[in-house]
Amino acid sequence: MARIAFIGLGNMGSGMAANLAKAGQEVRAFDLATDALKRAEAAGCLTATSSADAARNADYVVTMLPAGGQVRAVYMGEIFDAVPQAALLIDCSTIDMASAKAVGEAAAARGLAMVDAPVSGGIAAANAGTLTFMVGGSTEAFARAEPILANMGKALIHAGGPGAGQAAKIANNMLLGATMVATCEAFVLAGKLGLDLQTFYDIASRASGQSWSMTSYCPVPGVGPETPADRGYEGGFATALMLKDLKLAMEAAQDVDASVPMGGQAESLYQAFVNLGGGSRDFSAIIKLLDGSWRR
Repeated sequence: MARIAFIGLGNMGSGMAANLAKAGQEVRAFDLATDALKRAEAAGCLTATSSADAARNADYVVTMLPAGGQVRAVYMGEIFDAVPQAALLIDCSTIDMASAKAVGEAAAARGLAMVDAPVSGGIAAANAGTLTFMVGGSTEAFARAEPILANMGKALIHAGGPGAGQAAKIANNMLLGATMVATCEAFVLAGKLGLDLQTFYDIASRASGQSWSMTSYCPVPGVGPETPADRGYEGGFATALMLKDLKLAMEAAQDVDASVPMGGQAESLYQAFVNLGGGSRDFSAIIKLLDGSWRR
């Protein structure tokens, strides 16, 4: 049984921490929200009074935080001074490359092993323990992280050296955002051309236009498998979070002079949707912006 500090018990982190506890690990959890701590305790976790308190005597530290600023503050301001030298640090947040690099370098300067391990799969996969982890770090650190990540995920992929996990996550979500927009456009066009949308799905899902955004996450209610579209676009992956990831991708692209015109267009469309009040809806709800039916 490993002693694991888990910092950040939001929509994703709460399920991840619960699965670690369910697997028999000793999880000491911390979040600024009292309700989140109560849920973690009910799920079998111990609770801590701060990030530093959680990290003391830990074999592993897992963080799931909203943005780079919080990751920097928690590691540089609390965890580094509290964690044992032998502990492995695992950051599962999706953050900007600059912050990931800065925190990773600061950990290395202190002789601490660390991996960046952002996730894919959303809230349902976090709760079910079926996340995909894209891991950046040394081969040795990845090998140490594997048994812990396996308690929370179904696929663990070593993306490369430090920062590679963040790079993979940013590129993947840029692709997801752009393909969802294209999928929504195709359904809107098909409907206006008089096609039955179920019939169009049956055709396109077996033809060259097939994509995950269509066959696994169809943005049309009542078509394909059950998705947030069937629940009024509630739950799932919030538009505001997709916009955050697209902005991270645009920043990274600018830093390395990569041409990403489709990603840029997707960012603009999701920004417009957020500006119109769609930030809390699932990102597939952008179909309602494209077909003109969106109402706050």
